[in-house]
Amino acid sequence: MDRVRVTAKAELGAAGLPVGRPVLVLVGGAGGMAGDDLDALVPVLVDLVPLLDACGAVVVDGGTDVGVMRAVGRARAAAGGAFPLVGVAAEVAVDLDEFEPNHTHLVLVPGGTWGDESPWLADVADVVAGPQPSLTVLVNGGLITFDDAEHSLVRERPLVVLRGSGRTADAIAESADERSTAIATSPLTTVLGSDELRAHVERVFRAGGR
Repeated sequence: MDRVRVTAKAELGAAGLPVGRPVLVLVGGAGGMAGDDLDALVPVLVDLVPLLDACGAVVVDGGTDVGVMRAVGRARAAAGGAFPLVGVAAEVAVDLDEFEPNHTHLVLVPGGTWGDESPWLADVADVVAGPQPSLTVLVNGGLITFDDAEHSLVRERPLVVLRGSGRTADAIAESADERSTAIATSPLTTVLGSDELRAHVERVFRAGGR
């Protein structure tokens, strides 16, 4: 795993990351994600792996060995994926041995609490994608996941919310409160079932633009 520490977005261009490639930003459940929800997610992500490889895509997530980040790392390994898997985490929020081992890159950013990495996830995705298509996929999640969704929308990055995956994702899918409704009703937001995800990602990436 290649590790780099940055203190400003301007440093990301020299951080050794793959650039000019389609990007899937994966956000959502971490330690609070139930085991059943995690088990259900892995085959969905395994199904995505050949497509991500074929499109030359990069996946960006929080990098730790829990929740959706564990699921995508395990899926990549199980399916023999080759796509770069970039974790982004606040430098003092976690120990280095807590990162998911199948990630290829780790970007450590300033911050001392969970959630400090949220705007950086979006920044890293911007730098890696450049003019190539990108989208954010939201699965399950807690309060920080709302921030992740909003950072995606502010940058005009399409957001896919995986209906039925629990917690934040389901709150948005159901427009459960004012914040959820604002995200759900954005023209950039699409709510999908897990069986629809692969086809949607393929449409976005094959289209060659956002």
